[in-house]
Amino acid sequence: MHPRIHASWPGAALAAPAYAVTCTPSDNLAIHAAVVEAPPGSALVVAVSPPERGYWGEVLTTAAEHRGITGLVIDGCVRDVAALEAHRFPVFSALIALTGAAKIAGGEVGGTATVGDVEVATGDWMVCDRDGVTVVPASDLEEIIKRGRARADKERDMFSKLSSGSTTVELLDLDVSTVRKLR
Repeated sequence: MHPRIHASWPGAALAAPAYAVTCTPSDNLAIHAAVVEAPPGSALVVAVSPPERGYWGEVLTTAAEHRGITGLVIDGCVRDVAALEAHRFPVFSALIALTGAAKIAGGEVGGTATVGDVEVATGDWMVCDRDGVTVVPASDLEEIIKRGRARADKERDMFSKLSSGSTTVELLDLDVSTVRKLR
């Protein structure tokens, strides 16, 4: 996702299937509905506009925890950030704002939502940490896990070789002939 979507508190991490939510302008009624409808173990992935409202805070966090929701990814604002951290509830948002949202207009839950410039379908996997937010399409999950494990093995080998004195130039077979040496 676009880097504007980031951890709302230090140490937040999330890996869970998405439950997509699209809100109507300046309204979070669909989020309240999603907390009731989303399957336990899922993360809400929410599209809102405009972003400058506190669409999520401690009240929704408490409700979500009791329903088994594992986290939130929202392309907008949240509030009560200290409480979110105290709850250890993983939240990834674009901004923080105090002003709340209305709770009167429709929206959509359980379909798709465009969040952080990426279309997310319910059932896709969200993988989020302090480095960013990634969407893994449900159909690609097994292949991505396989490739991730292969990369982790390769890097573990590289770390071992670096600790033994090898250089990244050697290990990556880099051509540094175009780099000017000034000293």
